[in-house]
Amino acid sequence: KYRRCCATYESASLRMFRLGRTDTIRSASNASASFVKSFDDPSKQNLEKLDLMEKAVKAHRSYTNMAISGQAIDRHLLGLKLQAAEEKLSVPAIFRDPAYAKALHYHLSTSQVPSKTDCVMCFGPVVPDGYGFCYNPMEDHINFAVSSFNSCKETDAGDLAGAVEEALLDLRRLLEQTPRSKL
Repeated sequence: KYRRCCATYESASLRMFRLGRTDTIRSASNASASFVKSFDDPSKQNLEKLDLMEKAVKAHRSYTNMAISGQAIDRHLLGLKLQAAEEKLSVPAIFRDPAYAKALHYHLSTSQVPSKTDCVMCFGPVVPDGYGFCYNPMEDHINFAVSSFNSCKETDAGDLAGAVEEALLDLRRLLEQTPRSKL
């Protein structure tokens, strides 16, 4: 429906730190965009799509590891902003930049809520024109809960859920049709 990348929030636990809460895994990356775009490019062969998927997974793992080890950007920037307010200093210029506001307007807020029981959790979007997307990977299936505000004409949780199902089926076909060397 949208055919574009957006600011995406995925929760990263900082529990390893005293009083640690969460930081942001910024799931959208150049690697993930290249992988997704490859599905709409008829010139891309399956092996190339798989290579792009591997690069996207590696990029996501790398940023996830940075986030859970306290090396992501969002809490550091929040700390800078709060420190300026506490010391009654002017807000640093980065916080007045339109790019900063755009980067914090999370059209997609996601979180894995793992459970060994077959349950579904749900939370709402964090912006009026966004989606909440909760998932629970199980051994042989994944439970999803997708939400959006009915008051927003641009979002439809059912449409997004259908698109995700279609994308997962595309991935399944790609993986089943493209044997990889075991070397």
